[in-house]
Amino acid sequence: MRAMRTTAFCLFLFSSLIFIHHQTNAQPVPAVDENIPHLVTFGGDGETAWGDDDFCQIIFFSIPENYELPVFIRVFDPETGEDIDEQKGEWDTVMRYSVYGGEGACSEEDARRSNLEGNYLSGNLLASKVFTQNPRYNESWYTFGPFNPSEGEFLPEYGGYIFKLVIEGEEGDDGNLYNLFLSTEGKENRPVEGAFAFYFKYKFRLHNDVNEVSHIYPYMTSDVVAIKQSNFDWDNDGFIRIISPAKNGELLASSGDDKWVRSRHKISKDEHNSSLDVQMIKKKSKLVKDNNVVIFLENQYGELMPFYSIPIGGIPEYKYSIGIKPKQ
Repeated sequence: MRAMRTTAFCLFLFSSLIFIHHQTNAQPVPAVDENIPHLVTFGGDGETAWGDDDFCQIIFFSIPENYELPVFIRVFDPETGEDIDEQKGEWDTVMRYSVYGGEGACSEEDARRSNLEGNYLSGNLLASKVFTQNPRYNESWYTFGPFNPSEGEFLPEYGGYIFKLVIEGEEGDDGNLYNLFLSTEGKENRPVEGAFAFYFKYKFRLHNDVNEVSHIYPYMTSDVVAIKQSNFDWDNDGFIRIISPAKNGELLASSGDDKWVRSRHKISKDEHNSSLDVQMIKKKSKLVKDNNVVIFLENQYGELMPFYSIPIGGIPEYKYSIGIKPKQ
């Protein structure tokens, strides 16, 4: 319950101040400010060394309480095959996409953990579809919905009505790369005013360009004094650093092939009530192609902390004057 209380302050600030400036950027997943090309989920028979530790991804969408029109969850390239996906042998992967709402969809603690134990498929199943290799959906959109916002789980501490999208690799060993969009329309991407996405464990593909920098944006509430980050299968591809009002590039531990690594980082008062910009910078000496990464954060209580589809309060900048005493 401490995690829910921690998130409450953040989300009320978020919904009250931020969306005026960032409504469009908040709708796609990965978001524009994240500069991440695709999400990734492998088939259930995949090898973890290809960059997926448990073959499942969970994304949450928050719809404002006062929004009453239907919403749609759209998936770009939901099938596994053809152009943007990662092939291993024959295309044989089966992906299931499931949308949940109602009581427990997000409030169930098992849905907000780093593993798949317990009741992570909590809530009411609203829609589900299985995809195999199918040229019809290659680099095309598939739409779930319409959903009435009230079909989500009402959690004011998370900004309104919450829907959960679970992407699972049921069979096969290929990598499914895809993108999402929360929309007011079923046949095109139109942002839902005031809505946003958040995620507790994030799995994605880095760019195949050494000059591209990807970002994720956790928010530090006033009770956070330390974070522990965990990342998987970074492939020693450059470095990960934090930019914040008090940190000018503090390095996080980064993992090797098929390995987990963890590091702990103190959070100062100057970083409270602001986002961190966790930057993923590829090494320039040799391109690591098709690098899939898993990452999550915990607070000092061991509770997972959400990443948001836009940086709450804007992209943070280092304030070099912090801690500098004026000359006498």
